[in-house]
Amino acid sequence: MKPADAIQDLQYFGEFGGVNPSISDSSTYTFLSAKTMFDTFEGNADGCYLYSRHSSPSNLYLGAALAAMEGTETSNVSASGMGAITAVLMQLCNTGDHVVSSRTIYGGTYAFLKNFAPKFGINTAFVDITNLAAIEDAITEKTTVLYCESVSNPLLEVADIRGLSKIAKKYNIQLVVDNTFSPLSISPKVLGADIVIHSLTKFINGSSDTIGGVVCGRQELIDHLRNVNDGAAMLLGASMDSLRAASILKNLRTLHIRMKQHSHNAMYLAHQFKNDGIKTVYPGLESHPSHAIFKNQMNEEYGFGGMLTIDVGTLDKANALMELMQKENLGYLAVSLGFYKTLFSAPGSSTSSEIPEDEQKEMGLSEGLIRFSVGLDNDIKRTYLSMKKCMVSVGIL
Repeated sequence: MKPADAIQDLQYFGEFGGVNPSISDSSTYTFLSAKTMFDTFEGNADGCYLYSRHSSPSNLYLGAALAAMEGTETSNVSASGMGAITAVLMQLCNTGDHVVSSRTIYGGTYAFLKNFAPKFGINTAFVDITNLAAIEDAITEKTTVLYCESVSNPLLEVADIRGLSKIAKKYNIQLVVDNTFSPLSISPKVLGADIVIHSLTKFINGSSDTIGGVVCGRQELIDHLRNVNDGAAMLLGASMDSLRAASILKNLRTLHIRMKQHSHNAMYLAHQFKNDGIKTVYPGLESHPSHAIFKNQMNEEYGFGGMLTIDVGTLDKANALMELMQKENLGYLAVSLGFYKTLFSAPGSSTSSEIPEDEQKEMGLSEGLIRFSVGLDNDIKRTYLSMKKCMVSVGIL
């Protein structure tokens, strides 16, 4: 089944027959008997609610839709993408365990694995995720998790999820894939991933007004995350508010339409920038090193995603271009992604600033790199012509 169809096939009715499910605006819930309360704390009363940090009807509605989209048994939503990432890593890893991770990942994830997790005796090897031999060489007897992003932030490296899955299964480790950059376009679970993570803040919500995250996986894992005694999601407390869950669920229903437009616009800009002689990276271009891998594992109708990068040489030129494009109302100089307007930033000094400069250079993250989250512009040709004028004005073309 297509992932968007799986979302569409879910049917929820509100308390009074509303076409949207009723929002459960409560932090705590009553029980008809003391025994049911006890059973719920023990995790044995399916469908009962005790406290919204554990779960709520609104959160479960959203979670069910996201699990359907990703093809997993269930999911757990959280207050942020980092709330999902940190909870699942802390749940899967114990003191002394080891993680093998892509070297190009979101700066917050990198900082957690590099700087924070070692406080608990959890160490990470950062490797080129496109080099399967290097990944296998980095695995030790202590490795419990192989972590990557479907399309990496910000360099847009594409993970060979099928290949990574074979390695993970060979060594009996968990393959965790952050699919934030490519919802619908790539279905990691279908390709062999064990756990799929999203920052709901980005494309899935799409309106830059809410932060949220989700862990999609097996029922057993999600039960562990919510366990009142040793569940990382429960005890670390990054719980999503019911009002926000309801808001994201409404936006999720138009994700398939939005992703098609994001992808269409990004493909157009990528071709034009490349033809102008600008160093452009976009998975939809045949010049992308992993174009064939993306094409082989994608859900074709949703395209290659809305993210692209260009390299204009220096940070001064990058900043001048972004400031001028914002002045000309072509988008916003802002972090994050998935908004209806184009967002652009220089990741080396923003979303990837947690990564030391020497490591940025080693992985190919130059100071002149601009990351574009391409918006939903109705006339992308008009947008491109205006962007080109800006590039001429600041001396890039």
